[in-house]
Amino acid sequence: MTAATERQTDAEIKREKQARIMDGVATWASFYRANPHRFARDYLGLKLKKFQQIILNEMFRKVNSIYLASRGGGKSFLLAIFCVCYCILFPGTTICLASKTRGQAIEIIDKIQNILMPLSANLRLEIGEIKSNQAESFVGFRNGSIIKVVTAADSARHNRATILIVDEYRMVDKNTIDTVLRKFLTSPRHPGFMDKPEYANYPIERTKELYASSCWYEAHWSYKHVQSYVVQMMRGRSYFCCSMPYQLAIKENLLDRERVEDEMSEADFNEVQFHMEMCALFWSQASSGLYSFDEIDKNRVIQHPLYPSHIIGKHQDKQLRIPPKRAGEKRILSADIALMASGRNKNDATSIFINQMLPTPSGRYINNIVYTENNEGLRTEAQALVIRKLFAEFDCDYLVIDRTGLGLGVVDALMGDIYDQSTGETYGALSCCNDEEIAKRCAVPNAPKSIWAIKGAPEFNSSCALGLREALRQGQVRLLISEYDADEYLHNIIKGYASLPTPESLQFKLPYIHTTLLVNELVNLEYETKNNVIRVKEKSGMRKDRYSSLSYNIYVAKTIEREAAQAAKNNTETLVLNFRAPKISRNYKGGR
Repeated sequence: MTAATERQTDAEIKREKQARIMDGVATWASFYRANPHRFARDYLGLKLKKFQQIILNEMFRKVNSIYLASRGGGKSFLLAIFCVCYCILFPGTTICLASKTRGQAIEIIDKIQNILMPLSANLRLEIGEIKSNQAESFVGFRNGSIIKVVTAADSARHNRATILIVDEYRMVDKNTIDTVLRKFLTSPRHPGFMDKPEYANYPIERTKELYASSCWYEAHWSYKHVQSYVVQMMRGRSYFCCSMPYQLAIKENLLDRERVEDEMSEADFNEVQFHMEMCALFWSQASSGLYSFDEIDKNRVIQHPLYPSHIIGKHQDKQLRIPPKRAGEKRILSADIALMASGRNKNDATSIFINQMLPTPSGRYINNIVYTENNEGLRTEAQALVIRKLFAEFDCDYLVIDRTGLGLGVVDALMGDIYDQSTGETYGALSCCNDEEIAKRCAVPNAPKSIWAIKGAPEFNSSCALGLREALRQGQVRLLISEYDADEYLHNIIKGYASLPTPESLQFKLPYIHTTLLVNELVNLEYETKNNVIRVKEKSGMRKDRYSSLSYNIYVAKTIEREAAQAAKNNTETLVLNFRAPKISRNYKGGR
């Protein structure tokens, strides 16, 4: 045997060894692609719960997936595992993480960086670069795969992906998903071996869509999306849909049972919110409901509330200050004073709304509900002080309050001077502008007539209910955006928002949260009609104090609008009547 022959033999041996290695790699890759839960355990060293293993496998196998989960159910954690497993097992994968707000999608990158990478040395070797901040968020793998974050908006149109993941997809506009996000999926993964002639007829890998979210209302498009996926899944097509309620999270020690039970037993327990966020079920609006979710939700467009000083605190951001009134602007504070019943105790509950009435060129007003809060367990004097301080701070023109029952005590307190012991400031008395009998209860001479005393009666309550519905339908009432959308906005306008203690940051989010609770109240109100009069009633165990306060506010606002329109009409007629025709000489012949 010559040296050349011997060298050739060595080369062949080397090639055979490499071929065996690659065959082994291919075999194991095929196995792990079919069993990603084993890959997560064997290679990444991650121990998954049984339900996590099942969901992970289904998301790998199916082209289209929807994953609904309760709060605290580890949704973002499982999505992070899916992303890293897929990117390693399928080199050259591009995953786009999209959400309504950039911060929502960044949570998955944070899970990869702060939880998965410290747990797995192999994962740290696979990742070449990772960034997780508002400016730039992505994970770059050494095999050419990448995970990147995009905001679900028109600005994201240039992106391309092999897998699209939309987190909290219910918050994203459906048109944006259809016309922007789904258009990412035009470039399937193209492994190098497919360039070889023998693979000319090899099937192209399909791109994937994965939607994750908490649940919402059945009237919303997101529910119809789930329905379509379930139908396709039952037909045996490449669709997967699952819902993971809080009971499973408790069983798997992801949630504390006692904490959940405490939440359910609280006086202000919200059945609707719990049903959607914890039970992972869509909520069906009452068939006898007066207010449509779609008609309300389309009006949630206000990003920036007006904050009172007790929330702003030490923050000096100019955008947080209450602005001076514009020309023609009016502001209305409404308060519903009620006795809230619960299984454990009874508390006074005051629901407050601030309406910033802005005039339009047509002579009408847009009602911007720029602030809302709920105070419980306050005595009459304390309630009056809270209301009076907000009235002064927001430079309101009118104060709308239900004077029946407990409300009369608050009205009487407002009709006298109110001293604030915490600041040493005295707030002057206010009188009533629409009820002479109530106005006589004010003992302070020349007190501003700002109180609009409401006395509920069947016909009046019916007018309020219908007036609010019509105003919502016509887009004349605008509400704050959801607390989920607000989170990113607050990051942008409040310096150091991300590092604020939870109680402090929560104060800034509360107006948005109370607006969501208002929506929950409205869509679950029931009504009956008798003698052309509508009677609105709440479901058993639910409340309607927010509804009452807002409906009174809008009633007064529409009354002010009508009076202003009538005054303008009268002025116009007076001008016409007072116009005197010019004297024309009898000798005047007219123009040439």
